[in-house]
Amino acid sequence: MITSVRTALRSVLHWKPPAPRSGGPAAWALLPLTERVPALAAPCRMHPAVYAIEAAVIDWARRTGLRADPGVGFHRIAGRAFAGFDAAAAALFAQWLTWLFHLDDEMDEGQGRLEIFQGMLAGASSHPLEAAFADLWRVTSARMSDLWRARFAVNLQRQHDACRLEAANRAAGRIPTLQQYPALRRATVGPYLYDLVEPCLRVEVPPWLHGCEPWRELVDACNDVTAWCNDVASRPKEAGDGHNLVVIAMHELGLNQRQAVAWVLDRIVERCGDMREAAGRLPLDAFGPRTARDVSKVACAYLAAPRAHLDWLMESARYA
Repeated sequence: MITSVRTALRSVLHWKPPAPRSGGPAAWALLPLTERVPALAAPCRMHPAVYAIEAAVIDWARRTGLRADPGVGFHRIAGRAFAGFDAAAAALFAQWLTWLFHLDDEMDEGQGRLEIFQGMLAGASSHPLEAAFADLWRVTSARMSDLWRARFAVNLQRQHDACRLEAANRAAGRIPTLQQYPALRRATVGPYLYDLVEPCLRVEVPPWLHGCEPWRELVDACNDVTAWCNDVASRPKEAGDGHNLVVIAMHELGLNQRQAVAWVLDRIVERCGDMREAAGRLPLDAFGPRTARDVSKVACAYLAAPRAHLDWLMESARYA
């Protein structure tokens, strides 16, 4: 069984499906990654029930008072990341993505900003974001342990604290340094997204694994790759905001925009290598067959996420 689990992980690491779809001009800058990183060489499979997933997301968004924009396509990133799992897993993750990006827009552009976040943490439900969170939390946490709930809460608080720091930076006109930014970006992007893979797949990995260095590195590297790809694609949309790795590279290293994008792509390639190396060091031999299979499921979802996200950036109307 352990051998078959390792084989499954290797198949994800080395899988080379067909060539990428093109999309908005900013996302085109990411295309060289498909030639430099074997795991990003070609698009992910799409879930066969992608339209049912889309319908579930639109219905949920309307019911909770959030905007449901089919052109943004959160169902498609979830449909790729969870292509090998049931439609319910992909739909739940897509609903969380819909909520997260609405929250991100509220933090960047909305009037309530941190007050909305604070109300949500306190259990309020007067704002659509608060009501949507309460609905998702009820469904998602029902089958999970107290330890998982506590970990999720810690990561939600991390995002809140990071958003406060970003707000303070913007108010003071500060730009984070290259040394400060990676940890800040991991927090603002929603670190609990990686916790959500477990309830979506109806599994829970052993608590001690989350403190294990290879697992932590796998999660952090996956977070960095997806966040930094997002920075490249979203830079025109976020003009004037210093919380973007391309902007920080231009500011701190004295690069022009083209050079800064190339520098960020180099960093993404490095972190893709770190993901692959960390996945190969996961302590699967420490588990029984069932637990090893559960750990492998979650790890495979992480490994699929960067290409699923890249495909979405290429086709989504959000950054076109």
